[in-house]
Amino acid sequence: MTASRLAAPALQQALGDWLTEMRAIAGFSPNTITAYGRDVGQFLDFMVGHLGGGIGLATIAATGQSDLRAWMADARGRGLSARSLARGLSAVKRFAAWAADRTGTDATTLLSARAPRFQRKLPRPLSIDGATDMIEMVGTQAPSDWIAARDVAVLTVLYGGGLRISECLALTGRDHPLPDVLRILGKGAKERLVPVLPAMRAAVADYVRVCPFPVERDAPLFRGTRGGPLNPRLVQGAMERARMQQGLPATATPHALRHSFATHLLAAGADLRAIQELLGHASLSTTQAYTAVDAARLMEVYAKAHPRA
Repeated sequence: MTASRLAAPALQQALGDWLTEMRAIAGFSPNTITAYGRDVGQFLDFMVGHLGGGIGLATIAATGQSDLRAWMADARGRGLSARSLARGLSAVKRFAAWAADRTGTDATTLLSARAPRFQRKLPRPLSIDGATDMIEMVGTQAPSDWIAARDVAVLTVLYGGGLRISECLALTGRDHPLPDVLRILGKGAKERLVPVLPAMRAAVADYVRVCPFPVERDAPLFRGTRGGPLNPRLVQGAMERARMQQGLPATATPHALRHSFATHLLAAGADLRAIQELLGHASLSTTQAYTAVDAARLMEVYAKAHPRA
């Protein structure tokens, strides 16, 4: 469950208890819990080696600046990127706050530590024509009519609703026919409402009509060739083949359709707060990345229209 190999059993147990609490109360996704367990486990392993063993929760919560810098330097020396280190520090801070609460320790030094700076990657959306062409291309390359209808439906829902692929593939038979508004459970167990466009409803209806498997309320809506849940890698593979035929870059992935959804809404004049709600972003700063994309695209158009002499 954890990645700690060197910490004393009591410290390993504390890490396990924290992760259990995170699952039960905070509602983090399984992937996040796994990443946090790995990050904190590696931090504990470093601290045991760094301090010579015999440490407990209070020692971890009271980690000083020099020890924290030594951990960061070790992590960077092992090839950890600034982005990954920032995520690791976030996990360590959460664990330290939990440890401080249980031991009455002052964790101010660790909790006030600043994450390393890194350049956030801007989303790489498709153009409006590029998104529709991608959906059509995926439909033409499928090995059978029902798989073509399925892949088109999945991509239409991703683009039309701005869903993550995991959210789309979590839809069940009870969601058909698609209602006017979908209730989506996103990251951190945060629920949001996503309006359903006619094109989304029509694409899903076309798929259900030709799907060889019955629509069951508690079964996945989108099925694999043997009737089980559709593997997201199959969707990614379909887009990969389509983008190669279209000469598009490797950034043209299922997640790029979500970015395209947000960017096209912004370009059409949608309010940034509204886009934040539709995407399920916890922070507006995450959504604001799309303003940089829009500005970059505007400058590109400007440069082409007004070339330098």
